[in-house]
Amino acid sequence: MGNKGEDIQNFMKSDTVKDFTQDIQQYNLGPLWEAIPEIMNKTPKPHAEAYLWSGELLKKKLMEASEIFTPERGGERRAIYFQNPGLTYRKPWGWASTTQTLYAAVQLLLPGEEAPSHRHTQSALRFISEGSGAYTIVQGERVYMEEGDFLITPKNLWHGHAHDGDEPMIWMDALDIPTIYSIGGTFFEPYEDGLQQPNVPDNFSEKRYQGGMVRPVGDAQYDVAPLANYKWSRTVDAIEGLMNFEPDPHEGFAVEYINPSTGKSANPTMGTRMQYLPQSLSTKAQRHTHSTIVHVHEGEGYSVINGVRFNWKKGDYFVIPNWAWYEHHALQNTYLFSVNDIPIMDRFELERREVFESNDGHQKIETEFKEVR
Repeated sequence: MGNKGEDIQNFMKSDTVKDFTQDIQQYNLGPLWEAIPEIMNKTPKPHAEAYLWSGELLKKKLMEASEIFTPERGGERRAIYFQNPGLTYRKPWGWASTTQTLYAAVQLLLPGEEAPSHRHTQSALRFISEGSGAYTIVQGERVYMEEGDFLITPKNLWHGHAHDGDEPMIWMDALDIPTIYSIGGTFFEPYEDGLQQPNVPDNFSEKRYQGGMVRPVGDAQYDVAPLANYKWSRTVDAIEGLMNFEPDPHEGFAVEYINPSTGKSANPTMGTRMQYLPQSLSTKAQRHTHSTIVHVHEGEGYSVINGVRFNWKKGDYFVIPNWAWYEHHALQNTYLFSVNDIPIMDRFELERREVFESNDGHQKIETEFKEVR
Protein backbone atom coordinates (compact mmCIF):
# COMPACT_ATOMS: atom_id res chain seq x y z
CA MET A 1 0.00 0.00 0.00
CA GLY A 2 1.48 3.37 -1.01
CA ASN A 3 1.81 6.34 1.31
CA LYS A 4 -0.85 9.05 1.47
CA GLY A 5 1.05 11.47 -0.80
CA GLU A 6 1.49 8.91 -3.56
CA ASP A 7 -2.15 7.87 -3.30
CA ILE A 8 -3.28 11.48 -3.78
CA GLN A 9 -0.95 11.99 -6.76
CA ASN A 10 -2.20 8.82 -8.43
CA PHE A 11 -5.82 9.84 -7.83
CA MET A 12 -5.24 13.32 -9.32
CA LYS A 13 -3.90 11.64 -12.48
CA SER A 14 -6.84 9.28 -12.77
CA ASP A 15 -9.36 9.34 -15.62
CA THR A 16 -12.10 10.21 -13.13
CA VAL A 17 -10.42 13.52 -12.24
CA LYS A 18 -9.37 14.27 -15.82
CA ASP A 19 -12.87 13.66 -17.17
CA PHE A 20 -14.52 15.84 -14.54
CA THR A 21 -12.01 18.64 -15.06
CA GLN A 22 -12.67 18.61 -18.77
CA ASP A 23 -16.41 18.54 -18.18
CA ILE A 24 -16.62 21.69 -16.04
CA GLN A 25 -14.32 23.71 -18.31
CA GLN A 26 -16.93 23.69 -21.07
CA TYR A 27 -19.12 25.79 -18.76
CA ASN A 28 -16.32 28.33 -18.18
CA LEU A 29 -15.67 26.89 -14.74
CA GLY A 30 -12.20 26.25 -13.40
CA PRO A 31 -10.66 23.40 -11.37
CA LEU A 32 -8.85 24.80 -8.35
CA TRP A 33 -7.17 21.43 -7.84
CA GLU A 34 -5.34 22.02 -11.14
CA ALA A 35 -4.71 25.74 -10.75
CA ILE A 36 -3.51 26.02 -7.17
CA PRO A 37 0.13 25.04 -7.83
CA GLU A 38 0.37 27.92 -10.32
CA ILE A 39 -1.56 30.65 -8.50
CA MET A 40 -0.54 29.87 -4.90
CA ASN A 41 3.25 29.84 -5.16
CA LYS A 42 5.25 29.50 -1.96
CA THR A 43 7.31 32.50 -3.09
CA PRO A 44 6.75 35.02 -5.93
CA LYS A 45 7.36 33.66 -9.43
CA PRO A 46 7.05 36.68 -11.71
CA HIS A 47 6.54 36.29 -15.44
CA ALA A 48 8.70 39.39 -15.98
CA GLU A 49 12.30 38.63 -16.90
CA ALA A 50 15.56 40.43 -16.20
CA TYR A 51 16.51 42.23 -19.41
CA LEU A 52 18.75 45.05 -20.70
CA TRP A 53 18.31 47.59 -23.52
CA SER A 54 21.40 49.47 -24.76
CA GLY A 55 21.42 53.23 -25.05
CA GLU A 56 22.87 53.09 -28.56
CA LEU A 57 20.01 50.95 -29.83
CA LEU A 58 17.40 53.16 -28.19
CA LYS A 59 18.82 56.40 -29.59
CA LYS A 60 19.17 54.87 -33.06
CA LYS A 61 15.53 53.75 -33.09
CA LEU A 62 14.29 57.07 -31.72
CA MET A 63 16.07 58.97 -34.49
CA GLU A 64 14.63 56.58 -37.06
CA ALA A 65 11.18 57.16 -35.56
CA SER A 66 11.67 60.93 -35.88
CA GLU A 67 11.82 60.51 -39.66
CA ILE A 68 8.44 58.74 -39.64
CA PHE A 69 6.40 60.17 -36.76
CA THR A 70 5.81 63.71 -35.54
CA PRO A 71 3.54 64.86 -32.71
CA GLU A 72 1.04 65.90 -35.39
CA ARG A 73 1.38 62.71 -37.44
CA GLY A 74 1.19 59.24 -35.97
CA GLY A 75 0.56 59.97 -32.31
CA GLU A 76 0.82 62.47 -29.49
CA ARG A 77 4.13 61.17 -28.15
CA ARG A 78 7.18 59.86 -29.99
CA ALA A 79 8.01 57.21 -27.44
CA ILE A 80 9.36 53.66 -27.61
CA TYR A 81 8.62 51.54 -24.56
CA PHE A 82 10.47 48.63 -22.99
CA GLN A 83 8.42 45.47 -23.57
CA ASN A 84 9.49 42.77 -21.15
CA PRO A 85 9.93 39.53 -23.15
CA GLY A 86 8.34 37.53 -20.34
CA LEU A 87 5.12 39.55 -20.54
CA THR A 88 4.38 39.50 -24.26
CA TYR A 89 1.52 37.07 -23.63
CA ARG A 90 -0.46 40.01 -22.25
CA LYS A 91 -2.77 41.76 -24.71
CA PRO A 92 -3.11 44.30 -26.16
CA TRP A 93 0.53 45.08 -26.86
CA GLY A 94 1.65 43.10 -23.84
CA TRP A 95 -0.10 45.72 -21.68
CA ALA A 96 3.02 47.81 -22.42
CA SER A 97 4.63 46.04 -19.48
CA THR A 98 8.25 46.52 -18.45
CA THR A 99 7.48 44.84 -15.15
CA GLN A 100 4.15 43.35 -14.08
CA THR A 101 3.15 46.70 -12.58
CA LEU A 102 5.20 49.35 -14.41
CA TYR A 103 5.72 50.76 -17.91
CA ALA A 104 8.85 52.60 -19.02
CA ALA A 105 9.85 54.21 -22.31
CA VAL A 106 12.26 56.63 -23.95
CA GLN A 107 10.79 59.72 -25.59
CA LEU A 108 12.30 62.12 -28.14
CA LEU A 109 11.26 65.74 -28.69
CA LEU A 110 12.96 67.76 -31.42
CA PRO A 111 13.44 71.55 -31.49
CA GLY A 112 10.28 73.38 -32.47
CA GLU A 113 7.96 70.44 -31.70
CA GLU A 114 5.00 70.37 -29.34
CA ALA A 115 3.34 67.38 -27.70
CA PRO A 116 -0.27 68.40 -26.88
CA SER A 117 -1.58 68.35 -23.35
CA HIS A 118 -3.69 65.53 -21.98
CA ARG A 119 -4.47 63.87 -18.68
CA HIS A 120 -5.15 60.31 -17.52
CA THR A 121 -5.63 58.13 -14.48
CA GLN A 122 -2.11 56.74 -14.74
CA SER A 123 0.59 58.54 -12.78
CA ALA A 124 3.68 59.50 -14.78
CA LEU A 125 7.25 60.61 -14.24
CA ARG A 126 10.21 61.45 -16.42
CA PHE A 127 13.99 61.51 -15.99
CA ILE A 128 15.97 63.66 -18.41
CA SER A 129 18.85 61.74 -19.95
CA GLU A 130 20.02 63.98 -22.80
CA GLY A 131 19.64 67.51 -24.13
CA SER A 132 18.19 70.81 -22.94
CA GLY A 133 15.80 73.52 -24.04
CA ALA A 134 12.52 71.59 -23.75
CA TYR A 135 9.87 72.19 -21.16
CA THR A 136 6.78 70.48 -19.80
CA ILE A 137 3.59 72.24 -18.71
CA VAL A 138 1.85 70.58 -15.76
CA GLN A 139 -1.42 72.13 -14.55
CA GLY A 140 -0.41 75.47 -16.06
CA GLU A 141 3.16 75.49 -14.74
CA ARG A 142 5.91 75.59 -17.37
CA VAL A 143 8.93 73.66 -16.15
CA TYR A 144 12.20 73.75 -18.07
CA MET A 145 14.10 70.46 -18.14
CA GLU A 146 17.83 69.71 -18.04
CA GLU A 147 19.91 66.53 -17.94
CA GLY A 148 19.59 64.70 -14.64
CA ASP A 149 16.31 66.39 -13.66
CA PHE A 150 13.48 64.24 -12.31
CA LEU A 151 9.90 65.39 -12.92
CA ILE A 152 6.56 64.06 -11.70
CA THR A 153 3.04 64.11 -13.13
CA PRO A 154 0.64 62.36 -10.74
CA LYS A 155 -2.65 61.12 -12.13
CA ASN A 156 -5.31 63.43 -13.58
CA LEU A 157 -3.04 66.45 -14.04
CA TRP A 158 -2.94 68.20 -17.41
CA HIS A 159 0.50 67.91 -18.99
CA GLY A 160 2.15 68.56 -22.36
CA HIS A 161 5.62 69.31 -23.74
CA ALA A 162 7.31 71.74 -26.10
CA HIS A 163 10.84 72.46 -27.26
CA ASP A 164 12.27 75.91 -27.96
CA GLY A 165 15.93 74.83 -27.79
CA ASP A 166 18.26 73.77 -30.58
CA GLU A 167 19.17 70.11 -29.86
CA PRO A 168 17.20 66.85 -29.52
CA MET A 169 15.82 66.13 -26.06
CA ILE A 170 15.55 62.54 -24.79
CA TRP A 171 14.04 61.43 -21.52
CA MET A 172 12.76 58.35 -19.72
CA ASP A 173 9.04 58.03 -19.06
CA ALA A 174 7.61 55.71 -16.43
CA LEU A 175 3.93 55.11 -15.65
CA ASP A 176 1.81 52.62 -13.72
CA ILE A 177 -0.04 51.64 -16.94
CA PRO A 178 -0.06 47.84 -16.37
CA THR A 179 -1.47 48.27 -12.85
CA ILE A 180 -4.25 50.69 -13.84
CA TYR A 181 -5.10 48.70 -16.97
CA SER A 182 -5.33 45.40 -15.10
CA ILE A 183 -7.75 46.75 -12.47
CA GLY A 184 -9.94 48.47 -15.05
CA GLY A 185 -9.29 52.07 -14.01
CA THR A 186 -8.09 53.65 -17.26
CA PHE A 187 -9.45 57.09 -18.23
CA PHE A 188 -7.85 59.45 -20.78
CA GLU A 189 -8.80 62.97 -21.85
CA PRO A 190 -7.14 65.22 -24.47
CA TYR A 191 -6.83 68.96 -23.84
CA GLU A 192 -9.20 70.79 -26.20
CA ASP A 193 -6.81 73.61 -27.10
CA GLY A 194 -3.69 71.55 -27.84
CA LEU A 195 -0.87 72.59 -25.52
CA GLN A 196 -2.03 74.14 -22.28
CA GLN A 197 -0.62 77.64 -21.70
CA PRO A 198 1.11 78.74 -18.49
CA ASN A 199 -0.97 80.40 -15.78
CA VAL A 200 1.78 80.78 -13.14
CA PRO A 201 5.42 81.96 -13.44
CA ASP A 202 7.86 79.52 -15.05
CA ASN A 203 9.42 76.96 -12.67
CA PHE A 204 6.93 78.14 -10.06
CA SER A 205 7.11 75.15 -7.70
CA GLU A 206 10.89 74.92 -7.95
CA LYS A 207 11.19 78.53 -6.79
CA ARG A 208 8.71 78.00 -3.94
CA TYR A 209 10.70 75.01 -2.70
CA GLN A 210 14.11 76.55 -3.22
CA GLY A 211 14.94 75.71 0.37
CA GLY A 212 14.67 72.01 -0.34
CA MET A 213 12.84 70.33 2.53
CA VAL A 214 12.04 73.69 4.14
CA ARG A 215 8.30 73.80 3.42
CA PRO A 216 6.58 77.10 2.68
CA VAL A 217 4.08 78.11 5.36
CA GLY A 218 0.60 77.27 4.15
CA ASP A 219 1.64 74.05 2.39
CA ALA A 220 0.93 71.78 5.32
CA GLN A 221 -2.23 70.53 3.59
CA TYR A 222 -1.57 67.57 1.32
CA ASP A 223 -0.60 68.48 -2.24
CA VAL A 224 -0.19 65.72 -4.82
CA ALA A 225 2.57 67.63 -6.66
CA PRO A 226 3.98 70.58 -4.68
CA LEU A 227 7.34 70.23 -6.45
CA ALA A 228 7.25 69.46 -10.18
CA ASN A 229 11.01 69.24 -10.85
CA TYR A 230 13.78 67.76 -8.71
CA LYS A 231 16.95 69.39 -10.03
CA TRP A 232 20.05 67.32 -10.70
CA SER A 233 22.34 69.67 -8.78
CA ARG A 234 20.33 69.20 -5.58
CA THR A 235 20.33 65.44 -6.01
CA VAL A 236 24.13 65.47 -6.29
CA ASP A 237 24.39 67.69 -3.20
CA ALA A 238 22.29 65.20 -1.21
CA ILE A 239 24.44 62.25 -2.28
CA GLU A 240 27.69 64.10 -1.58
CA GLY A 241 26.43 64.64 1.96
CA LEU A 242 26.05 60.89 2.38
CA MET A 243 29.60 60.34 1.18
CA ASN A 244 30.87 61.56 4.54
CA PHE A 245 29.79 58.16 5.83
CA GLU A 246 30.25 54.52 4.84
CA PRO A 247 28.12 53.32 1.91
CA ASP A 248 25.19 51.02 2.54
CA PRO A 249 26.42 47.48 1.71
CA HIS A 250 23.38 46.78 -0.49
CA GLU A 251 22.59 50.25 -1.90
CA GLY A 252 25.82 52.24 -2.00
CA PHE A 253 25.04 55.94 -1.57
CA ALA A 254 21.34 56.26 -2.37
CA VAL A 255 18.60 58.83 -1.94
CA GLU A 256 14.84 58.64 -2.50
CA TYR A 257 12.77 61.34 -4.17
CA ILE A 258 9.90 62.33 -1.87
CA ASN A 259 6.90 64.65 -1.80
CA PRO A 260 7.99 67.58 0.44
CA SER A 261 4.38 68.15 1.47
CA THR A 262 3.92 64.67 2.90
CA GLY A 263 7.33 63.02 3.23
CA LYS A 264 6.03 60.08 1.18
CA SER A 265 7.05 58.93 -2.29
CA ALA A 266 7.21 61.76 -4.85
CA ASN A 267 4.75 59.86 -7.04
CA PRO A 268 1.88 58.12 -5.23
CA THR A 269 2.26 54.73 -6.98
CA MET A 270 5.94 54.71 -7.99
CA GLY A 271 9.09 55.00 -5.93
CA THR A 272 12.19 56.68 -7.37
CA ARG A 273 15.84 56.65 -6.29
CA MET A 274 19.27 57.83 -7.31
CA GLN A 275 22.25 55.66 -6.39
CA TYR A 276 25.89 56.63 -6.53
CA LEU A 277 28.40 53.78 -6.76
CA PRO A 278 32.06 54.87 -6.61
CA GLN A 279 34.48 53.06 -8.88
CA SER A 280 35.24 49.50 -7.65
CA LEU A 281 32.30 49.45 -5.24
CA SER A 282 30.33 46.19 -5.25
CA THR A 283 26.99 46.00 -3.47
CA LYS A 284 25.91 42.79 -1.77
CA ALA A 285 23.04 40.78 -3.20
CA GLN A 286 19.45 41.19 -2.05
CA ARG A 287 15.94 40.49 -3.30
CA HIS A 288 12.55 42.00 -2.56
CA THR A 289 8.94 41.78 -3.67
CA HIS A 290 9.03 45.10 -5.52
CA SER A 291 10.32 45.31 -9.10
CA THR A 292 12.79 47.90 -10.38
CA ILE A 293 13.62 49.60 -13.69
CA VAL A 294 17.14 51.07 -13.77
CA HIS A 295 18.65 53.74 -16.02
CA VAL A 296 22.43 54.20 -16.12
CA HIS A 297 22.74 57.97 -16.01
CA GLU A 298 26.52 57.94 -15.73
CA GLY A 299 29.24 55.32 -15.43
CA GLU A 300 29.93 51.73 -16.38
CA GLY A 301 29.74 48.38 -14.62
CA TYR A 302 27.62 45.26 -14.37
CA SER A 303 24.84 43.74 -12.31
CA VAL A 304 24.31 40.10 -11.45
CA ILE A 305 20.61 39.17 -11.51
CA ASN A 306 19.77 35.59 -10.51
CA GLY A 307 23.25 34.47 -11.53
CA VAL A 308 23.27 36.26 -14.91
CA ARG A 309 25.79 39.04 -15.55
CA PHE A 310 24.35 42.17 -17.23
CA ASN A 311 27.06 44.55 -18.47
CA TRP A 312 25.90 48.15 -18.60
CA LYS A 313 27.16 51.63 -19.44
CA LYS A 314 25.88 55.20 -19.64
CA GLY A 315 22.51 55.39 -21.41
CA ASP A 316 21.49 51.74 -20.86
CA TYR A 317 18.31 50.52 -19.15
CA PHE A 318 17.68 47.23 -17.39
CA VAL A 319 14.91 45.64 -15.37
CA ILE A 320 15.09 43.71 -12.10
CA PRO A 321 11.96 41.54 -11.62
CA ASN A 322 10.42 41.15 -8.20
CA TRP A 323 11.99 38.51 -5.93
CA ALA A 324 15.14 38.29 -8.07
CA TRP A 325 18.58 38.25 -6.43
CA TYR A 326 20.66 41.17 -7.67
CA GLU A 327 23.85 43.10 -6.95
CA HIS A 328 25.74 45.94 -8.67
CA HIS A 329 29.45 46.29 -9.47
CA ALA A 330 30.80 49.70 -10.54
CA LEU A 331 33.78 49.77 -12.92
CA GLN A 332 33.59 53.59 -13.03
CA ASN A 333 31.97 56.21 -10.82
CA THR A 334 28.30 55.52 -11.51
CA TYR A 335 24.90 57.12 -11.03
CA LEU A 336 21.87 54.81 -11.35
CA PHE A 337 18.36 56.27 -11.52
CA SER A 338 15.65 53.73 -10.71
CA VAL A 339 11.86 53.42 -10.60
CA ASN A 340 10.13 50.85 -8.39
CA ASP A 341 6.63 49.80 -7.33
CA ILE A 342 7.25 49.94 -3.56
CA PRO A 343 4.22 52.25 -2.99
CA ILE A 344 1.97 49.63 -4.62
CA MET A 345 3.49 46.80 -2.58
CA ASP A 346 3.24 48.87 0.60
CA ARG A 347 -0.46 49.57 0.04
CA PHE A 348 -1.12 45.82 -0.12
CA GLU A 349 1.34 45.16 2.75
CA LEU A 350 3.32 42.81 0.51
CA GLU A 351 6.79 44.32 0.63
CA ARG A 352 9.46 41.87 1.84
CA ARG A 353 13.23 41.85 1.58
CA GLU A 354 15.96 39.25 2.00
CA VAL A 355 19.75 39.53 1.84
CA PHE A 356 22.06 36.96 0.28
CA GLU A 357 23.95 35.28 3.11
CA SER A 358 26.38 32.88 1.37
CA ASN A 359 29.59 33.59 -0.57
CA ASP A 360 30.21 36.82 1.37
CA GLY A 361 26.96 38.25 0.04
CA HIS A 362 27.71 37.77 -3.65
CA GLN A 363 26.20 35.45 -6.25
CA LYS A 364 28.05 33.04 -8.47
CA ILE A 365 27.96 34.22 -12.09
CA GLU A 366 26.58 31.37 -14.20
CA THR A 367 26.09 33.08 -17.57
CA GLU A 368 26.14 36.48 -19.30
CA PHE A 369 23.26 38.37 -20.90
CA LYS A 370 23.53 38.80 -24.67
CA GLU A 371 21.69 41.73 -26.23
CA VAL A 372 19.45 41.10 -29.24
CA ARG A 373 21.15 42.60 -32.31
